[in-house]
Amino acid sequence: MQTLTSLPDLRAALAQLPKPLGLVPTMGYLHAGHLSLVNTARQQCETVAATIFVNPTQFGPNEDLSAYPRDMEGDLEKLRNEGTDIVWTPTKEEMYPANFQTWVNVEELTTYLEGAMRPGHFRGVTTVVAKLFNAVRPDKAYFGQKDAQQVAVIKQMVRDLSYPIEIIVCPTMREFDGLAMSSRNAYLKGDERRAATVLYRALNAAKSAYKSGERSANTLRHLMADTLRAEPFAKMQYVSCAHPLTLKDLDWVEQDALFSMAVYVGRTRLIDNFLLDGGKWVTG
Repeated sequence: MQTLTSLPDLRAALAQLPKPLGLVPTMGYLHAGHLSLVNTARQQCETVAATIFVNPTQFGPNEDLSAYPRDMEGDLEKLRNEGTDIVWTPTKEEMYPANFQTWVNVEELTTYLEGAMRPGHFRGVTTVVAKLFNAVRPDKAYFGQKDAQQVAVIKQMVRDLSYPIEIIVCPTMREFDGLAMSSRNAYLKGDERRAATVLYRALNAAKSAYKSGERSANTLRHLMADTLRAEPFAKMQYVSCAHPLTLKDLDWVEQDALFSMAVYVGRTRLIDNFLLDGGKWVTG
């Protein structure tokens, strides 16, 4: 496995490796969810590249950039064990040189859900992902279903900017009790860790109601919200039942819907979702 920092070194190394090339972009502090993306890329591609970069432009002024967990040595060992060929670990100066002033912004899709709660977040995401795509030039790129809106936004960007890249979405990986794997789970201790399963329970409440015949999106949203409110350590930021492509709120649920939420458990902000795709549940 080659670990590189400079862009010229990255491109020189990639030029010597066979196609197709799969890319797994990460912010590090890797868990089994990240590694499942690497494993899927390994199965589908001749060469697998991963990136580790904690992107400052997707964090708001009161968010956890400085405290975001990091473990470069451990991450590199995990990626090596998964058979990753190249890891690019660019510096902030490499990604955002002095007088940087060019941004990539997907407009309508970023006004909902996470975009409404975290102004500017997706501008940072799409800009850094566009730069990673330009640097690595992959044939396929791998993202997790847990970040469902991010997936929709990146797919829109790829279509709009004519990137010749296939976006592969992999299932959410979960802990034994249903909590979606996340680097931020490291912040959860004791009662907060126990309480964090409320997101999974709330999503399952909507799923069970749908399976029992409930089709009112408003009723399903209320079921999720009521479950969250019953957990004293949880503070709901939003619940949504929306179209999975447009992210617009639904009135009635038929075959396709994205059930999603953002919840503070203590000071830790968690997100999760279930996708209803063609009448089949994608829950991870």
